[in-house]
Amino acid sequence: MTPAHAEIRPERAQDHEAVGRLHALAFGDPDRVPGLVDALRAAPGAVEPIGLVATRDDQVVGHVMLSACRLDAERRLVDVLSLSPLGVHPDHQRRGVGSQLVAAALKAAEEQGIPLVFLEGSPVYYGERGFQRADLHGFRSPSLRIPVAGFQVAVLSSYEPWMTGTFIYSEAFWAHDCVGLRDPERFARIAAQN
Repeated sequence: MTPAHAEIRPERAQDHEAVGRLHALAFGDPDRVPGLVDALRAAPGAVEPIGLVATRDDQVVGHVMLSACRLDAERRLVDVLSLSPLGVHPDHQRRGVGSQLVAAALKAAEEQGIPLVFLEGSPVYYGERGFQRADLHGFRSPSLRIPVAGFQVAVLSSYEPWMTGTFIYSEAFWAHDCVGLRDPERFARIAAQN
């Protein structure tokens, strides 16, 4: 498919229903990921969640969420962000929408002075968009169900070398069972992408 530019903007309350439908389609699950997004919007955190939408012809075709998590570093807890979920409507996938959303999310995190953004995902896809294997920077995964190669981090300009330790998801990820992979075949595919 031909890449096409989408407008990226902060999500609004009137986008919430469309965002829920989009994630249900993108992830093939009507409840889990849309429920996670709702929970992340409402969750207390040291950093306000950031939701961005991609639109084409005034229709929401993509969404990304950045939410507050922590890094348990030896010196102290560090406020960091998780980039999850990232969803693009199936009719608009492979056209650059996800890349635009990831770039905008990292820019927003940088502007807020966040030192690190973590995610679980394909090292091939996210490696081309500013992420690296987190274990190579001294970070420990919060779950054994996350393939080593799939535990990714973007190191931003306010990062300091002492900021190493264990990444800690917010409760919403655990409550919605959105940590790690349960599909052995998908786990093996991501694990092989080192």
